[in-house]
Amino acid sequence: MSKLENDDIALKNKIADRIKFLRIKTGLSPSDFAKKHDIDRQILSRWENKSNKRGVTIYTINKFCKMIGITLKDFFDFDIKKDKD
Repeated sequence: MSKLENDDIALKNKIADRIKFLRIKTGLSPSDFAKKHDIDRQILSRWENKSNKRGVTIYTINKFCKMIGITLKDFFDFDIKKDKD
């Protein structure tokens, strides 16, 4: 796997933060969220973890969006460059 560029790392981290933010917004703890959506707690942890070098796929993001009842457009409705400056 090739090394990620700084912009790619920033996006990967924003996605992990977004997943965590939206999961918290559901009012569920990581364990409760995992139980409710019949996923392994460790999988959710990987999705929310910024140190995961691979990040998550668009398919995983789509699956997460379906779990919480939002669209991919809603998920990506954040300013990627906001924290960059």
